[in-house]
Amino acid sequence: MSTKEKIQAEIDNLDEKYLDELYLLIKNFTQSKQSLQKPSFMSKLKQIKIDAPEDFAANLDLYVSGKKGVE
Repeated sequence: MSTKEKIQAEIDNLDEKYLDELYLLIKNFTQSKQSLQKPSFMSKLKQIKIDAPEDFAANLDLYVSGKKGVE
């Protein structure tokens, strides 16, 4: 019997009047676990902001060599 099946069996044996309380407990538990998850690599990349001139990508070589500067 899997853990999920064991949990379901316990829920099936629980009195109806306690189901609302159990639901809130499970909801709080899952939310706390979701907030502890490590952010994905892609979500970290989305947070990167580049402050550069409009032609930065097109003229990257000029900016890197110093022939063109950021005003």
